[in-house]
Amino acid sequence: MTSSLTWNETTLAGFGLAVATTLGLVTADRQAEHASESGDSTPHTGSTVPDNSVLYSERLWVPIWWWAAGAAVAVLLAAEIHMGAPGIRAWLPYVVLLPLIAWALFAFSRLRVEVVAGATGTELRVGSAHLPLDVASKAAVVPATAKSAALGRQLDPLAFVQHRTWVKQMVIVVLDDPDDPTPYWLISTKRPEELLAVLTAHGVEAR
Repeated sequence: MTSSLTWNETTLAGFGLAVATTLGLVTADRQAEHASESGDSTPHTGSTVPDNSVLYSERLWVPIWWWAAGAAVAVLLAAEIHMGAPGIRAWLPYVVLLPLIAWALFAFSRLRVEVVAGATGTELRVGSAHLPLDVASKAAVVPATAKSAALGRQLDPLAFVQHRTWVKQMVIVVLDDPDDPTPYWLISTKRPEELLAVLTAHGVEAR
């Protein structure tokens, strides 16, 4: 009975640590996202105008069920290491594996898609990549039914691609820049129609 109680308490403690870690990361990111969307990522006073104005922003979070599956896998792996042994093996696997899985899922969700208006013009930003919209000629939604073809036989090897498997739809942005060999951007988005509307409102032709 003592061994069973110890295992249960250890598992609950591991879950609690994983949840606390994940909530801390998500809360910090949400606060940064709200600050970014409001255009107040840096303090300013008086009549100073922020350098950037976020016109569109989304973060490609992994599905909720991935978190439950990840926690289950972490517990199973930790239980295999534990195997009822006393001492450090009774708690260390749970304390290490549960937060590690939570951190990995959080890292998978870090890609952000934004349209930002600044002093030098309006840009499409995907992760660390920036695309000025004055060199983007056309854009279109790639539905879920056409995604496999767009990523397969129709894919140009020079295209810039940011694909997330859990996101069903994508948007393609065709470039018109003689100095850039990239023919188009192909990016995952959960709100393709909204993103396309923002792009077309800033001079990009919808296809």
